[in-house]
Amino acid sequence: MDANLPGLGDLEREVMQLVWANGPVTAEAVRERLERRLKESTVRTVLRRLEDKGYVTHTVDGRTYVYQAAAPRGRVAAKAVQRVVDWFCNGSIEEVLVGMVDASMLDQRQLRLLADKIAKAKGGKK
Repeated sequence: MDANLPGLGDLEREVMQLVWANGPVTAEAVRERLERRLKESTVRTVLRRLEDKGYVTHTVDGRTYVYQAAAPRGRVAAKAVQRVVDWFCNGSIEEVLVGMVDASMLDQRQLRLLADKIAKAKGGKK
């Protein structure tokens, strides 16, 4: 997965959410799950653009393209957050996390989970 993935439009984001949620999917399966009614050719075009951008890959089953995410949603989200951190905080993750805590964006459960992840990453036991 490219560290500098380009941004997504609204329809591309909606399609990616379906790909992540439903695993390997065909264009027809995506079309059926979309809230808006689109032609299958439109969905295929969106999936092709997502592949060009590095978000999905495909395999061929007979004559049908089967698409899957190139990376898990969490990893793509982390890359997007990194771009925001770089843009607004000159790369300081600490500044973002402290800002989130100060703004009460994280509840106690989320703070404990984050503390546990940090301790585990540092090699500590928790």
